[in-house]
Amino acid sequence: MPSSPQRLTDRKRAAILRAAAEEFRQAGFEATSMDRIAAAAGVSKRTVYNHFPGKEALFARILEQLWESSVGGVALTYRADRPLAPQLKQLLLQKLLLLGDPNFIDLARVAMAEIIHAPERAREIIGRMDEKEGGLVRWIRAAIADGRLRSVDEDFAGQQLQGLVKSFALWPQIMMGQPPLDETERERVAESAVAMFLGRYGRGD
Repeated sequence: MPSSPQRLTDRKRAAILRAAAEEFRQAGFEATSMDRIAAAAGVSKRTVYNHFPGKEALFARILEQLWESSVGGVALTYRADRPLAPQLKQLLLQKLLLLGDPNFIDLARVAMAEIIHAPERAREIIGRMDEKEGGLVRWIRAAIADGRLRSVDEDFAGQQLQGLVKSFALWPQIMMGQPPLDETERERVAESAVAMFLGRYGRGD
């Protein structure tokens, strides 16, 4: 018996997240209200606020979910017993899958609009997105500690690597409406980025 209320709470939370994602995609961040989200989810506004303090937190959670679904079940930790190139390629392919998700692209456009129109309000949301890229920096830090990458600023190196990927698989889609990369294109971008990164920072693997 005690577990039933929890299951109902979980179902309501899931309904809120689904409704919010659709509202943000269709109406944008500014036009979306907690009232609209509550109506679309079939719950009271009070219920929405019981789960999320505001739409900024709700939007950030939706972005987190997109990330989590794109990397679910894949080990992203550094492996000392494996060559660097295939590990790094796996990391980048996971990132490319996320960036190719049409839902993510739509929501990223909403986030970019917030940066332009309300940069202070958007800072926390974008910061939450950046936090989800921390796995790559942790991998770089571990490879440096293991002596397999040169001793460099891992945050700087991670940002460089992200830039190699996003220049093909994020900005053209958000800014110019280009289609997401297909599997062959993702492989090409990942392999090229790995080669460039290890060519600059690798110690020979």
